[in-house]
Amino acid sequence: MAVNGTAIAVLLVSFLVMIMLRFQIAYAVALSSMFCLMYQGLPLTTICQHMVKGINSFSLMAVPFFITMGCIMGSGGISEKLIALANACVGWMTGGMAMVNIVASYFFGGISGSAAADTASLGSILIPMMVEEGYDDDFSTAVTITSSCEGLLVPPSHNMVIYAMSAGGISVGSLFLAGYIPGALLAISLMVGSYIISKKRHYPKGDKFSIVTFGKQFLTSFWALAAVVIVVFGVVGGVFTATESAAVAVIYSLLVSVFIYKGLDLKGVWKTLESCIDTLSIVLILIATSSVFGYCLTTLHVPDLAANWIIGITQNPIIIALLIDLILLVLGCIMDMAPIILIATPILLPIAQSIGISPIQFGIMIILNCGIGLLTPPVGAVLFIGSAVGKVKMEKVVKATLPFYLCMIIVLLLLTFVPEISMFLPNLLGSK
Repeated sequence: MAVNGTAIAVLLVSFLVMIMLRFQIAYAVALSSMFCLMYQGLPLTTICQHMVKGINSFSLMAVPFFITMGCIMGSGGISEKLIALANACVGWMTGGMAMVNIVASYFFGGISGSAAADTASLGSILIPMMVEEGYDDDFSTAVTITSSCEGLLVPPSHNMVIYAMSAGGISVGSLFLAGYIPGALLAISLMVGSYIISKKRHYPKGDKFSIVTFGKQFLTSFWALAAVVIVVFGVVGGVFTATESAAVAVIYSLLVSVFIYKGLDLKGVWKTLESCIDTLSIVLILIATSSVFGYCLTTLHVPDLAANWIIGITQNPIIIALLIDLILLVLGCIMDMAPIILIATPILLPIAQSIGISPIQFGIMIILNCGIGLLTPPVGAVLFIGSAVGKVKMEKVVKATLPFYLCMIIVLLLLTFVPEISMFLPNLLGSK
């Protein structure tokens, strides 16, 4: 295997330098790929060819549909109803509003699939409510941003579709099923952390649990929660492909938001679609440019070199798994989620499989690793959004988030070393 060390250095060093100079990630990926191709004397038409190839995928069409569904449902008055349902479930506990925040994120994550959307939508409502009831602003913001990562694991998540494509077309239905228990485990872990802090700081309880109130709120929220049922069970049951289910979900979300909840009118729908286009353009450009970067990595045999390097350090599967998590956590500090999935999957998935980690389990691992990265300076997008929404200095939010980082790391280790957590539902329901 011939290795062009200088070309690899041109690719990776130029990429890292541009990241440190705070270039937009799409520009950093595209320019470093261009420099690498120019050094090798390859035609620059290769860039266009692989950018088109990267987004020329039927399964990838599910991504814009899921993002559109999340934007419509998030703008259609769904947030308040899910918060009310969460309050009816867990508001009675010590630190009740923190618990409501976490459970509402689990519900909302199944609709938006985006940690940023969760933080912006629920945070703008819940952070002021928590502060008004006597919770510290930094604690309220920390709970909001960490619980938003549940939405990355709870289907339908467009990041799961991106990972399925990057991993060679594995089952989106299996990934959807695999996310439920890890998402719930993350929620429980954050609730335990919140309960301990709430006890120490004497945060208040909410109203007592009422089955009547819960029933009313569940019926009110039913139409929003039904969207998740349509998508997930449609895909798993073989009724729809992931792309078809996403298209059906968009139509359903429009009907619910406009005619049932009446949170959107025609003008509001157009404004929502405009914001969707902004998000979609960013995601699709990242996918296109990452395809070129991935081509450069593959032709330079970087995945093989990375595998040999890790195995050269140790052949202990436990240490290899920890190294994989560490690499992903470090990448999360400097890169956004989509490019990490697109670039790291072809490199690290074969290594993970060599130590017995299935592609489905690895998908859940990489998504949670990237979720933690969204909360980590210097590039943590959700950290910045939470800081802006909560009007709290970023340094103060990071300090308040430290106990929750520990909760998330514990869940990550459980997902890494206990495959049954991710694989129970796919194995039980026989999803291929």
